Amino acid sequence: MAVQLGEKQWYIVTTYSMHEAKTADNLRKRIQSMNMQDYILRVLVAEQEVPVLKDGAPTGKTRMKNLYPGYVFVEMIMTDESWYVVRNTPGVTGIAGSSGGGQKPTPVTREEIEPVLKRMGMVDSSMYDRYNVGDKVKVIHGPLEGTEGTILSIDKTTGACRVDTVFFGRSTPVDVEFSEIEKI
Repeated sequence: MAVQLGEKQWYIVTTYSMHEAKTADNLRKRIQSMNMQDYILRVLVAEQEVPVLKDGAPTGKTRMKNLYPGYVFVEMIMTDESWYVVRNTPGVTGIAGSSGGGQKPTPVTREEIEPVLKRMGMVDSSMYDRYNVGDKVKVIHGPLEGTEGTILSIDKTTGACRVDTVFFGRSTPVDVEFSEIEKI
């Protein structure tokens, strides 16, 4: 099966809450069995490792927390065949942006999917193109989560960013990973 002309895009597949991993596994198996690897490229459940707490104190253990219950993210080239495979996978209840009646769903914009990928530590080179020195950003995870500031520098080779923030009324430059920031 040759790849038809088309651009890969991200789509949001809906499923029952707490069944995201099983649905993603079902979809991966169907991709293999139906030879759709050239069309359906990535299947992600947005999870993040979080500490396990007992009585408010960390236990030293961690668990995976689903950031978007009821959703699985799929990167694919939309064709009749790829759409059929995804929507008929056991556990899939729908595809966000599909109005029904045979209408194909609309893809998720780059601005919408980027924070999801970054929270999972998945950064690709195309993401850097949207960020420039002087842009206002917010730290989305890590020890400085919630902190806002202005980009002072970006090192695309290491992924390090220097952001000017305000602590106690003073301008303070801090170093964060590119995957930890998003534009505001």
